[in-house]
Formats: sequence, structure tokens, C-alpha cells
Amino acid sequence: MEKRALVTGITGQDGSYLAELLLEKGYKVFGLRRRTSVPIMENIEHIKNDIEFIDGDLLDLSSLMQAVKIANPDEVYNLAAQSFVGTSWTQPGLTAQVTALGVTNMLEAVRLVKPEARFYQASSSEMFGKVMETPQKETTPFYPRSPYGVAKVYGHWITINYRESFDMFACSGILFNHESPRRGVEFVTRKVTDAVARIKLGLQSELRMGNLDAKRDWGFAGDYVKAMWLMLQQDTPDDYVISTGEMHTVQELVEIAFGHVGLNWQDYVVIDPKFVRPAEVDLLLGDCTKAKQQLGWDLEVGFEQLIKMMVDSDLEKYKG
Repeated sequence: MEKRALVTGITGQDGSYLAELLLEKGYKVFGLRRRTSVPIMENIEHIKNDIEFIDGDLLDLSSLMQAVKIANPDEVYNLAAQSFVGTSWTQPGLTAQVTALGVTNMLEAVRLVKPEARFYQASSSEMFGKVMETPQKETTPFYPRSPYGVAKVYGHWITINYRESFDMFACSGILFNHESPRRGVEFVTRKVTDAVARIKLGLQSELRMGNLDAKRDWGFAGDYVKAMWLMLQQDTPDDYVISTGEMHTVQELVEIAFGHVGLNWQDYVVIDPKFVRPAEVDLLLGDCTKAKQQLGWDLEVGFEQLIKMMVDSDLEKYKG
């Protein structure tokens, strides 16, 4: 029988790669879509005719119940969120409603309409924040440093609570930073690769940055969505850290991106205090041993390959 999946946040970076993966595996894919005057379909333009869209909103429980009823899913992937850390300081209330309470609404809709469906929650390495140990694993205590991180901690724990309270198959993937050519330009990796392409083509003269010393564990989103799927294929639900186990500075990212097009980054990068966050997360480094051993998951795209792929994609976009 054809499996059915409901994906929230399907037009985002992760949602688009996950939708591709599920379609390849023969799933009937339903995407929850928040109504906007102009639909944002850039990431899924190539597969939109293969997806059945359902209008709904994480803040409206009745719409989520209706979506679960229509989709009748075997698997639910909750990827939707206010997902930009920087915006969570200027819109903390909205971030709390969507990124925290929205998870409760989605879980409740599944519990009331299709409790046997398997549920995936997109947790985040930002929950570790001011890290209590390095590398960070599933048992590392959380110490979030942004309204986004705090909201994600709530979403993570409410998923565990529903799993334990209602015997639901509910998992969380604690995903470390994962990027791709489909990443929004407000995120630092894409901000850099987009600017490098524009500077190389003479469309921009400088790149203004914040903290170049911040260290992150960056992977490829296309690899990470495979881990999401694998979590829902296990015999018992559990939570997993998904990461590369490698740490790189923002400066390394900048050096690779500029170097790929034959430019010296120091000629173009300007440090701007405006881009320094109120409370910085200095380093994130994940230990994905459990995912590798229990899920059989592994990476295919390395850090340098990822950054070069993103620069090439942005160059093509501006040339095209």
C-alpha cells in the first residue's frame, strides 16, 4: 500500500528536500501551506504538481485537525517554524507561538484524529546554546541563548511528553546547522555565498558580517532529511542528534567561499556591530554516534563541498 505523509513547512529548505525523498520512495505527499497572497514555491517548483497542498496554520488547531483528516497520514513531519534566530529577538512572541505552541497544536491534531501516525519534530542544536559539554549529544543539558532556542526546547519536551503520556510514536531530530542552495539569504551561509557571487559578478562591493569567530557544525540539508525519514522507520521512537562531528568558524566559511571564485575575503568583508547578536552561541559541535549506529545514517556531502556547491548555485542564479 502507498504510504502517506503530511509535511508542515514543505516550502522551506528541509521541506523541499524531504518531499523529494518521500516522492522518490513512492509516498503520497501532502504539504501544509499557510495562505499568503503570493504563494512562495521557489524550493518546490519542480515537484509542486506531485504534492497535494492543504491550507492550514500551526496557530489554528481546527485547521490542523482538518489537514490530518484529509491527509490521513502514516507519517507527519513537523518542520514549520519561525526559524530565523535573529528574528526571534525582534518577534519573540510570534516565535513562541509558532515554534513552541505550534508543536503542541500539531501533536494534539495527530492525537485526536490519527493517533497511530508516526510524528517527527524538528528540534535544533540552538537548544544547547551556552553549551554544557562538547561535543553535544542527546543527553547534554539544554541552555538556549535566544527566544528561538527557548521555543525549540519547549517543542522538544512537549514531543517527549506526548510520547510518554499518550504512547504516540513521536521522535525529535536535534539537527545541527544544515545548509544548501535552498537556504534563505538571511542565514549566514547563504548570506556569504550569495554575496560572493554578487561581488564576483560586480553586483556588490562588500559583505558586512558580525562575529567571524563563532563556530558551527555545518552539514548538507539533503543528507539530514534522510535521517528524519530513518527515525520514523524504527521499531521504537527516540530522539537523535544529527550532525557532522566537525566544527568550522564563520571565517573559514568566508575564506572557502571567496577562495572558490579566486578572491581574497579580506578585501571585501566589513565587520558591522549591527550583526552581532544580543547573546551569542560561541560553538556548537554534535556527536551523532547514536544516529550512525542505530539508524545506519551517514553523510555524503562535506563542508567544503557544500560551500562550493552553494557559491556555484548563486553564480548560476545571477548569470542566468
